[in-house]
Amino acid sequence: MRQHSRLMIVTDVNIQLGAEVKAALATGQPVVALESTIVSHGLPRPDNLRVAREIEQVVRDNGAVPATIGMVGGRLVAGLDDEALTRLAVGENVAKLSVRDLAVAAALGVDGATTVASTSAIAAAAGIGVFATGGLGGVHREAAQTFDESADLTTLSQTPIVVVCAGVKSILDVGATLERLETLGVAVAGYRTDRFPGFFIRDSGFGVDWRLDTPEQIAAAMRAQRDQGVHRGALVVANPLPQDEQLDQDLHDRTLAEGLAIVERDGVTGKRVTPVLLSHFHAATQGRSLAVNVRIILRNAALAAQIAVAAGSQ
Repeated sequence: MRQHSRLMIVTDVNIQLGAEVKAALATGQPVVALESTIVSHGLPRPDNLRVAREIEQVVRDNGAVPATIGMVGGRLVAGLDDEALTRLAVGENVAKLSVRDLAVAAALGVDGATTVASTSAIAAAAGIGVFATGGLGGVHREAAQTFDESADLTTLSQTPIVVVCAGVKSILDVGATLERLETLGVAVAGYRTDRFPGFFIRDSGFGVDWRLDTPEQIAAAMRAQRDQGVHRGALVVANPLPQDEQLDQDLHDRTLAEGLAIVERDGVTGKRVTPVLLSHFHAATQGRSLAVNVRIILRNAALAAQIAVAAGSQ
């Protein structure tokens, strides 16, 4: 960095690869991208750091190299080491960074956690083809009035990467989210299911057009997209929890109805709606929704690693 007008200016803003990730990409080993927002903003302390390490270990256990992505001191890193991962997990002023924020955050030299959108874009730019997350952002329930829609959707429309997720949270407008994904040209396939999951629950009430039953089939779709050269969007692989691991359906429906009533009663609007609903889910389910959240990301990490391995062997 160089001194300028008494401010520290970051001059090295290229994506940096962690040593293990750099070696893996150079030798053609399978790599799985992981987001850092779940570490800094998605899980409570001190569980967040423990779960982040578990996610990386699950990727390793399934034959791939984990590449957790984030920003440390203004530098984008694909493959955070444990020191950097800890820094983002315990830091008090870690910014939440979507794609539009990356350049400004780099210029300011901040620590930042990457969202689904920015993790996808950074991973694809680094040559990583598979990304595991919990759930996508989507269209919010009041979007017709607020125009509140996650940047995840538009970013995935122009980012060639496989995203393994558990659908979108049922607190969002799932039907509208699927419509937007279709309009934007983002392919969606269920993993061993014809139904689109609602994160906490296996079935959001909506179907999907395509079903893929093995990591090899997903890897074949990745290869076909690359070879055809006509589509630049993502492939969303919706991976639902097993029936016995989802949040109890009645508890889910009751909690969602209560949360929506609270939002309406208190006049909560815009970007405040999702945090209020998620907070209500955590409290009303006595932490069971959080346990489901952790199971989701661990299962998605395992499947993503299997896909990356299959892609490397084809």
